[in-house]
Amino acid sequence: MGKSTCFAGSRRHSLNAEIVIKTFFLLLFCKHVYSRCKILRCNSEYVASTLNLRGPNKSAAYCQALRSYSRCTRRTSHACRGDLAYHSAVHGIEDLMAQNHCAKEGPTSAPQPPAPAPNRQATAALDICDYEKSFAHKRGRPPTYQHCAMFGDPHVRTFGDEFQTCRVEGSWPLLDNNYLFAQATSYPVAKGSDATATGKLTIIFKNMKECIDQKVYKAEVDNLPAAFEDGSVNGGERPGGNSLIIHERIPGRHVEIRAAYIGTTIAVRQAGRQLSFSIRAAEEVAQSFTEEQDLQLCVGGCPPSQRISRNECCCGGNSTAIPAEKAHRLCKEKLPVEDLYFQSCVFDVATSGDANFTLAAHGALEDAKVFHPDARKLHIFQTDAASWTVGGPSSLVLVALAFLLSQGSVGLYA
Repeated sequence: MGKSTCFAGSRRHSLNAEIVIKTFFLLLFCKHVYSRCKILRCNSEYVASTLNLRGPNKSAAYCQALRSYSRCTRRTSHACRGDLAYHSAVHGIEDLMAQNHCAKEGPTSAPQPPAPAPNRQATAALDICDYEKSFAHKRGRPPTYQHCAMFGDPHVRTFGDEFQTCRVEGSWPLLDNNYLFAQATSYPVAKGSDATATGKLTIIFKNMKECIDQKVYKAEVDNLPAAFEDGSVNGGERPGGNSLIIHERIPGRHVEIRAAYIGTTIAVRQAGRQLSFSIRAAEEVAQSFTEEQDLQLCVGGCPPSQRISRNECCCGGNSTAIPAEKAHRLCKEKLPVEDLYFQSCVFDVATSGDANFTLAAHGALEDAKVFHPDARKLHIFQTDAASWTVGGPSSLVLVALAFLLSQGSVGLYA
């Protein structure tokens, strides 16, 4: 009796172990079968092929997609026998084919190519080639910008808001730093006058490994191209190539070059027989130069030996000159505020006899409105002491006060 009970207990233990083992293998088999069932892939291919169906052949294309869907389910039928999603898809296909009167035999749609894997290197390059985004990420604030311009005679407004009139005949560098080189070539505007105007501009965007190939832009009077010297309109085939791009604002008259990888925008214009240059550059970029790169009109202005006093305009034997009163009237039409843009305009028109110089000064002021980081410093005025001041009304008050002090009308102590 005891032996029988022991044998029965041993047999039950053996059966339980057998059940556990069989269940374990059954689960492994089910997992293997499930992993081989590709119904989800069939579903996604069908959705992709019907996502953008349009036009008169939409019905035929839809039937092709259904036949492809059906063929895909047949290929995976053995592995998906116990899968509810598979059986739902099979019945769904049959219903859709019947509703749309699709023949079971016929052409099928081509399988959709798999989506390309994300290019991490390209993504990283695009972040590097967005100067504002990269700067804000590193510093926790937006970058600081500076503005420089050269127009007309030429007149130079430096990054430090100094305003000078220069003769600078020949070729002179506007910028020469680690990222940019810009050079202006000038010629005399009239016989017997020291005034010059820019006839050629050369701008080099230096190679930046992650973003652009080196690009050269050249403009001359009556030849203001909307492309770089190699015929391209962007920075090349690198991942960040579109961080440098040319926009033609007015054909043959106004071109804008945006260099997002260095936070810089340059405008080149032609008015009459001369070119003008304006730039908005990130301060970090504008100041990235060595001691050897000290001659830059945008940084230090023109050398003292090359500066002209605008009091010299209207004097001399230039037969093409326009009377100062008329020049004043012509410039007033374009420049209602009598700041240094206005005064430069009067100087240019009176000296050269060319009324198109009003357009040069007006274009430079329009660029400054967009490019200058501080709207309060847009207009620059000249004091009686011939020093350059920024702002306007406050400077005039200081001049008046200085005059009163010199006359003894105001005491130093109340």
